[in-house]
Amino acid sequence: MKAVYYIGLDLHKKIIAYCIKTDSGVTVSRGTVAATRSALLKWVESLPQPWMAAMEATLFTGWVYDFLKPYAKDLIVAHPQMLKAITAAKKKNDRADAEKICDLLRVDLIPQCYMAPEEMRELRRVLRYRSHIVHMATNVKNKMSGLLMEVGAEYSKKRLHGRSYFENLLDTVEDVPQSVKELLKLSRAGVEMFAAVQKKLLAALRDNELIRDRVQKLMTITGVGEVTALTWVLEIGDPNRFSARQAISYCGLCSAQKESAGKETRGPISKKRNKHLQTVLIEAAKIAPHWNPQLAKIHAKELTKGNRNRATLAVARKLVIYMLAVDKTGIEFVPVNEEVAA
Repeated sequence: MKAVYYIGLDLHKKIIAYCIKTDSGVTVSRGTVAATRSALLKWVESLPQPWMAAMEATLFTGWVYDFLKPYAKDLIVAHPQMLKAITAAKKKNDRADAEKICDLLRVDLIPQCYMAPEEMRELRRVLRYRSHIVHMATNVKNKMSGLLMEVGAEYSKKRLHGRSYFENLLDTVEDVPQSVKELLKLSRAGVEMFAAVQKKLLAALRDNELIRDRVQKLMTITGVGEVTALTWVLEIGDPNRFSARQAISYCGLCSAQKESAGKETRGPISKKRNKHLQTVLIEAAKIAPHWNPQLAKIHAKELTKGNRNRATLAVARKLVIYMLAVDKTGIEFVPVNEEVAA
């Protein structure tokens, strides 16, 4: 049986530092390779066989992982936060980082993180880009309001972004410089473009066969809309890797646990979470009680114990439990009262 070679990779935009060791810890080689597919292919062809590698999760990890996967015996992506705690040192450079990752892989101490399939990552990239478009549109809308306030123009905040109202406003508003009107027209064109783009992106995701059935079943939960369901499916990936408590923690709906000498303390909501899921679930939890009687009861009960933020978090946690159950079982959601009546 051939000995396995262990490779640690430290990824950067232009270069990739590597360190190759045997299972006994003897360094075979170390160096850097250009972060291009042609350079990586040439480097892979020169590697001793068989080999397995580990790399830290970064912005560049996806394409490197997909490129090297067919050539490796095993390929592991390390959790960046947990890896930072393990490899903290006074001396830090690319060569040292690659060697530490290699050593952790060799002794099986790599804090591995989940790597979604390539198809899911492609769809997730589209959804996150749609979210970016929505944020840009919101900024432009706020700028339009700011322009009108700067010149003291009177307008209806709720109706400003309606097409007919906006056109009528430009024709009837008084004492507004022509430059401001031109800027408002440009901003309005930008808002319409952003709206068209985000609708097109949602339509493409909605019709994708890979996730369509999961999304439709999640939307049977009253209070869960299309964007919430899409975000859940594409950010969670495989739901079977989570328990209810783990999913709540992953979504950033609980505080960090700190226990020492038998005493447990809880601080504010932890920042170690999936921020995309957290944002969508919090916004959904603010609206869901208006449509879902079960969630409305939870919201009202928590309001008696604290403020609205506490009630919103309680609703968001319950939404996570509902969505995880539906996603794991593949069965449409049935409210408790309807199930008992049946």
